[in-house]
Amino acid sequence: MKLAADLRAFEGRLGHKFSNPELLLQSVTHASISSPTRADNQRLEFLGDRVLGLVMAEALLTADTGAAEGQLAPRFNAMVRKETCADVARDIGLGDVLKLGRSEMMSGGRRKEALLGDALEAVIAAVYLDGGFAAAQALITRLWAGRIATVKEDARDPKTALQEWAQARGMTPPTYTEKARSGPDHQPLFTVAVRLDNDESESATAGTKRAAEQAAARALLARMEQDT
Repeated sequence: MKLAADLRAFEGRLGHKFSNPELLLQSVTHASISSPTRADNQRLEFLGDRVLGLVMAEALLTADTGAAEGQLAPRFNAMVRKETCADVARDIGLGDVLKLGRSEMMSGGRRKEALLGDALEAVIAAVYLDGGFAAAQALITRLWAGRIATVKEDARDPKTALQEWAQARGMTPPTYTEKARSGPDHQPLFTVAVRLDNDESESATAGTKRAAEQAAARALLARMEQDT
């Protein structure tokens, strides 16, 4: 099989030349365009998630040999969550080579966080199946190197961290309210506000509701911790 020019360029960005190019094509093929003769990337995503988890666990252990499990767990979660995978996918231009159905493409599929994250896991699986564990480990270590080096000791999800902060002070969990939605359907912007029992609040805007909630929680927690 001969790869199209865009996939050859992507192969170069990955730093892995496929012995079986069909694995690369499958890894970037979304279910919206699959057919009986064209497999999508869902099975590869399942495998890639597990490969990423193993490699990341070992990488974090190696990066900080003195860290306790309670320190490593939130770092691990921060490195493998869908948002991080989507950010890595953007770094290597994965969205540009995704094979999507027309409706998914028209709705902005190349920029969707969940779709990008899933596709990156599928690419990891494709490299693993094509070149073995060492090849997948080298890929992940290179793509995540900067993030591993700078991941904070307390890398909990901001919403979880804010809820724990509130509950430790006898408050009920924070409440989140969607205040506005703007932009076209294929590239919406969500504005979300978070509020505590003490009437302190913050709001944030992002491309997904979840990201807006996280940004608002992060901002409010930072202010609360600064004031105490």
